[in-house]
Amino acid sequence: MAVYGEGEAKAVARLVLEVRFGLTMADVLTGRMPDEAELLPIQQRLLTGEPVQYVLGQAEFCELLFHVEPGVLIPRPETQWICDYVSSAWGGLPREGSVLDIGTGSGCIACTLARRLADNAVEVVGWDISDTALRVACENAERLGAKVTFVKQDALCPPDDHERWDVIVSNPPYVCEHERAGMEQNVLDFEPAEALFVPDADPQLFYRSIGHYALQALKAEGYLLVEVNALHGEATANLLLAMGFVNVRLITDQFQKNRFVLAYRP
Repeated sequence: MAVYGEGEAKAVARLVLEVRFGLTMADVLTGRMPDEAELLPIQQRLLTGEPVQYVLGQAEFCELLFHVEPGVLIPRPETQWICDYVSSAWGGLPREGSVLDIGTGSGCIACTLARRLADNAVEVVGWDISDTALRVACENAERLGAKVTFVKQDALCPPDDHERWDVIVSNPPYVCEHERAGMEQNVLDFEPAEALFVPDADPQLFYRSIGHYALQALKAEGYLLVEVNALHGEATANLLLAMGFVNVRLITDQFQKNRFVLAYRP
């Protein structure tokens, strides 16, 4: 059974040639090819279904390159909207503030915001429970020159903070276990399950915990912005509204799927 369709296989091949070997398709057409001894182990990993981002050790996010490896969720393009919204909402004002990224993974959101808001003296903190994710996030922050503090913290057992943050963002686990059957095998076999899945019986597990924390940890009129399961977007928005958040909005992504919920602390 083929691991990739024809179009995807060509795209993966171009990416490998460009990133690992510095070759364009024009180079290949003129006869320049990488050494077979170097290419073979890459081909073997790709043929197992391992995502090309893990094989190459990098993924692009918001025009920045982040190191990724097994044990760390690969950044998705749709998640970039969180960074676009927060940095745009902050504007060009020289205003101090604080942002918390819950479930930071590779640090892609936290590092991007730290770089974009560097002129605003914004404190950026990223939480994760995974030692691997925290190590990778720290490496990414150092390499990208992003001033971020990373903390080992379980999102389901948050600290007793009060009015600490202007903004809390999160892309928490939200895929229900029963959705495994419709997912790509390379995701199931290689990406960390703890960063993806929630029990079928409690799809709102992380949003409930994050919401309770945010209600007391956000400053007045601060906001919570979370990525959500498109199938449970309305339920997540209604949950936050029932908890006491105001101006709750369900926002679609570029594919017109329910993807984000924005909510303000009263």
